Amino acid sequence: MQSAGDVEVCEDGERLAELAQFQCEVRQQGNATFVHLWSEERNLVRRVLRVAEEAAGRLVLEVQRFGKSKPGRLEFSSAAGRPAGRTSREKFRARFRRLLAEQFPDERVESLTSAPDLEHSFSGSYTRGVTRRGQRAWAVLGVSSAENASTIDAALTFGLLWLDWTRGHAQRRVVEGLRLVLPEGSARVAAHRLQAIVAAANVELYELHETAWRLWRVDPRDAGNLMTWLTPRREVEETRAAAREVVERAKALAPGAIDAIVAPGTREEALRFRGLEFARWRGGQLHLGLSDERRAAQTKRRVTLGSLIKELNTFRHPLAADKNHPLYRAAAERWLESLALADITTIDARLNPQHVYPQVPALSGSGPDSAGAGRGVMDLLGVTRDGRLAVIELKASEDIHLAMQGMDYWLRVRWHLQQGDFSRYGYFSGVELQPKPPLLYLVAPGFRFHPATDTLLRYILPDVECVRVGLNEDWRRGLKVVFRQ
Repeated sequence: MQSAGDVEVCEDGERLAELAQFQCEVRQQGNATFVHLWSEERNLVRRVLRVAEEAAGRLVLEVQRFGKSKPGRLEFSSAAGRPAGRTSREKFRARFRRLLAEQFPDERVESLTSAPDLEHSFSGSYTRGVTRRGQRAWAVLGVSSAENASTIDAALTFGLLWLDWTRGHAQRRVVEGLRLVLPEGSARVAAHRLQAIVAAANVELYELHETAWRLWRVDPRDAGNLMTWLTPRREVEETRAAAREVVERAKALAPGAIDAIVAPGTREEALRFRGLEFARWRGGQLHLGLSDERRAAQTKRRVTLGSLIKELNTFRHPLAADKNHPLYRAAAERWLESLALADITTIDARLNPQHVYPQVPALSGSGPDSAGAGRGVMDLLGVTRDGRLAVIELKASEDIHLAMQGMDYWLRVRWHLQQGDFSRYGYFSGVELQPKPPLLYLVAPGFRFHPATDTLLRYILPDVECVRVGLNEDWRRGLKVVFRQ
């Protein structure tokens, strides 16, 4: 008997993650040899028929299961260098398979994998598969609590892509819908987004209680109302008025390149050079430096406003010689946002240039101090000349989450519109807002829309009137619309 914690076990090509830390015993019974593996999570006994392969760091046995006539292969190999995340996901997949069999005993787990598939935009962070009963099947997608919050929140995006692929390859079967399984306490974002998903998708939402290892069905109507709030416009204008003198002095050093926005949920004004924050006004003083390194930069070298702007103008210029310089490549979406903010009519002539707000917060969680608050900041919120609200979601590079994030913000804006919050908090002064649902603009360079965007948009309610705007690839030199769909 020996410990084999640095050895991984595969049976018929599938890694047995629950035996990542196992004990092993080989015993002889008459003329038969048996290998017994066990851990806290799994017990396995196989009859050894022969040694099929033996090499440095690898041993393959031809084995036979009890009750099975066809031999199988049990492979032992070195686990050194295996990423911890991969081990965790494989372990989750093994337990998830048994969970589905227990939860849906009338259905057979036909396939289950966590292998990434870049061609079809399937991420290895999720376990996806199909359960089947006769000619009817369900697409399933689950995610472990070991994944980070952004991965869990994005599960619906990948679940819909998996559902679409499964239906497209169903042959004579009917794929009823998608069963989406999330960790306990994490279904709120997905439930919120399901409010804008067509009924034909038929998404069943579950939370996995890992202590009891049981699934609980979540009703999106009960869990999908995220708390969302707006900063009163009066507070924003008070902050801008207090900082005006300092901000205007900075802007004069690089006319047209610097803008300033009140940081969401604060009484501070952020100064941005073509979208990149380089200073922040707070408490009557201007603090210089790039992003969170502001204080560190001041202690390492003497930074002046003039020298910092000169450096930015050299490396963060549309015609800069070094396109790979960190200052040129940083905060690309905010650079794009600053150009759109300067003339929103470039995106669509219907938009009112007098009323466009950057980073209007519509925050999830329990308030401005909640942990999830930052995920609710929009790019731009505007209004058409005839009073219809417009959510403008910007991406400077290919992003599979563009459609779902835009739809998420659209839901929040629609809710505030229905509550009358924009007028109450001082936004769009003098504009009579239409009660119609907001428009949704998805804006990106023309060749930077992710191929999955079209698929995801098919699952969004017709109420979400979406306008896709493709820009020129060299947009830093000035925005031009290449197409508008």
